[in-house]
Amino acid sequence: MSFEDHQKEVRDKFPALQQDQVFFDNAGGSQTLGTVIDSIKDYLSSTNVQLGASYDVGQKSTSAYRAGYQAAAKYINADPDEIVFGPSTTQLLRNLSYALKFRPGDEIVVSRIDHEANIAPWVDLAERQNLVLKWWKPTSGPNPKLTVETLTPLIDEKTKLVTCTHTSNILGTITDVRAIADVAHSVGALLCVDGVAYAPHRRIDVKAFGVDFYCFSWYKVYGPHVSMLYGSWSAQTQLRTLGHFFNPSASLEDKLGLAGGAYELVQSIPKVVKYLDLKWPDIISHEGLLQQRLLRYLRTCAGDFTIYGEPKEETSLRVATISFSVDGYDAQAAVEFVEKRTNYAFRWGTFYSDRLVRQTLGLGKDGVVRVSMVHYNTLEEVQGLIHALMDLVSYGVY
Repeated sequence: MSFEDHQKEVRDKFPALQQDQVFFDNAGGSQTLGTVIDSIKDYLSSTNVQLGASYDVGQKSTSAYRAGYQAAAKYINADPDEIVFGPSTTQLLRNLSYALKFRPGDEIVVSRIDHEANIAPWVDLAERQNLVLKWWKPTSGPNPKLTVETLTPLIDEKTKLVTCTHTSNILGTITDVRAIADVAHSVGALLCVDGVAYAPHRRIDVKAFGVDFYCFSWYKVYGPHVSMLYGSWSAQTQLRTLGHFFNPSASLEDKLGLAGGAYELVQSIPKVVKYLDLKWPDIISHEGLLQQRLLRYLRTCAGDFTIYGEPKEETSLRVATISFSVDGYDAQAAVEFVEKRTNYAFRWGTFYSDRLVRQTLGLGKDGVVRVSMVHYNTLEEVQGLIHALMDLVSYGVY
């Protein structure tokens, strides 16, 4: 099969791609597989009943829901009782923060470059439980990184929790989570990782990562609008249940679910897993070409653009979420210039990473220009964006 035929085969699996719109805003939510859409429709049409009933349709509904849990757990190399679904990563991490109990004076280390979903719960937890909050500051410059070297001075035997992003939704740089986990565990601390911006681009193996908690959103991984939190069996021993007193409390779903995983969405997850299991080598290879094309252009015109995050295109270092500023333009004006002249959809802003944008990068409220690509984007689309950016630069100062 030719490269062009393969790309067409991929794009044909996503109904939204059949319209006249180029989607470069995938970090905000990818387009959904047609098989997922059909699965949700079928479930709502024939098995939309309460779980746990003994009648025929009730059994089918319960079986489909449980199949969703089993497929999702297997996909990340976990057990079904180590995961829970919920409406958003923001909600699941907030639930987790209310289930953890520490002692006054215990210390937690919170990354300063994360999405606010993995910051606000821990800032609040520190205040509620009278904990010592330590801010994990990254390396300096336009490519800030969370490293072992910047973490080690912050932790000791008083540290009970470390939180960080696997990949910033602005920077695209991949954090060495395994190395961070080893350092955190060396002092007996738990590690909680936000994997939302990483999950669309790489396979997840929570055991290989060595994490205690890991959260991501399936709607950014070609699936339905539902999120998932992993909590290792050992880490769960430090959680209290948030569930009703008369309900079981053995699994993570029992403890934190609060009926947050919509049945029709959870049962569609096997369709996503089936698609991804066959695609990862191709996904990584193709996205590598996309980010190479755009980053090389931005680097070539270094006087016109400032790249935020890893400037190199190697797939071992970054994913295909690329943010930058344009000399002479604020971020909003740059995006609107291109939008008026093309059918390209991308964004400007802080993307719920305000502390990163304002405190670390030193930018204003308009934030950055962000182009977030996934494997169904094409080299032709990227080249078209480059031509639009060339027009922007040649047009003159806004």
